[in-house]
Amino acid sequence: MKLLYIADGRSPIALNWIRYFINHRNEVHLVSTYACPSIEGLASQVVIPLGMSELAGNGFGGQAAWRNWLRNLLPARLRTRFRQWLTPISIPRAARTLQAAIDCLQPDLIHAMRIPYEGMLAGEALKLFKQQRLETTKAPLLLSVWGNDFTLHACSTSAMASYTRQALAYADGLHTDCQRDQRLALEFGFPVSKPAIVMPGAGGVQTDIFYPPEMPIDGATGNAEIKFPARVINPRGYRAYVRNDTFFQAIPLVLEEVPQAVFICPSMHGEADAEKWVRKLGINRQVQLLPLLTRPQMAELFRASHISLSITTHDGTPNTLLEAMACGCFPIAGDIESLREWIIPGENGLLVDPSDPRALAQAIIHALSHPELLQQGMEKNLQLVKDRADYEKVMPQAEGFYQRLIDCQ
Repeated sequence: MKLLYIADGRSPIALNWIRYFINHRNEVHLVSTYACPSIEGLASQVVIPLGMSELAGNGFGGQAAWRNWLRNLLPARLRTRFRQWLTPISIPRAARTLQAAIDCLQPDLIHAMRIPYEGMLAGEALKLFKQQRLETTKAPLLLSVWGNDFTLHACSTSAMASYTRQALAYADGLHTDCQRDQRLALEFGFPVSKPAIVMPGAGGVQTDIFYPPEMPIDGATGNAEIKFPARVINPRGYRAYVRNDTFFQAIPLVLEEVPQAVFICPSMHGEADAEKWVRKLGINRQVQLLPLLTRPQMAELFRASHISLSITTHDGTPNTLLEAMACGCFPIAGDIESLREWIIPGENGLLVDPSDPRALAQAIIHALSHPELLQQGMEKNLQLVKDRADYEKVMPQAEGFYQRLIDCQ
């Protein structure tokens, strides 16, 4: 197959898909909306910047400098709002460049990974073919929906809503990481007659990287006395929909009961808001603000931790949630519809009101006080990942879905 991906080429999620199809001897091309390192095995790789990535220029170092400057200037929520207003303005011009690339490549299938903004870009390019009465590419368009495409982005502005509906109208197939987004896609105009599939967003968990520890972690005794520092990891970093205010405010409440607890925070080093919370609450000795880590480094942290947190107000199926579960880490997450597809409270995890620090603290204390719950959760989650989210099982399903879309044209 000749495949064209429209994606953020820096994304581990996109790379999981790209590398799989390269390794299975397909001709793979990438249009990245951000400057990114070269990916070995690609037939071609170009950058078509959008929004803030366009302002930063095409240099990879410039992208990082722009991102760091903006992170220091604006909190995560305002950065997201800025993108939602700015990026749609740049889509029409970028779509003309993408249209030329599609016309030149004539791929067998186009896969846009997430609706904002790659799916929007693809939809606009296909609209140009139609408006100009050119022979439209026969390649089907597959849209991947990530967890916040509908609930956070789609109705944020009138332009975002319009581009979301247009992308779904031009899509020939749909991939979502939860059943909820299948329903929402229909509400936004995706035809019920077109093919759709539910699979983990990253194509599943690579269990050669994310696997449980050889010896289960004995995190607490029956008297809730921690034998060694209880480790709680928050892998979600800073995003508009992550309730880090709830997370940080819960920490002192947990420390009142479990003073030996340690809170590990990847991708928070240098975040002004995180540093402010740590100073304000006087918890610098119990909190580790770490930089962005590699996937193997994250796996090691998950295996060394008792609990993984995902305290969000918007989400699909977070890849970090599945990866933590595969490493035997007990999940505590925000009580939202998509996560109820994976977590049964009291069986393989706990769900809490994402706006309630006390509820989060109580859930953490409860889990650390009941080692039998941690063990039960580990056993159930390892089986759940094996059945529903193993990369070696999921990606062949994706390959079959690609072929189905191509055969339908």
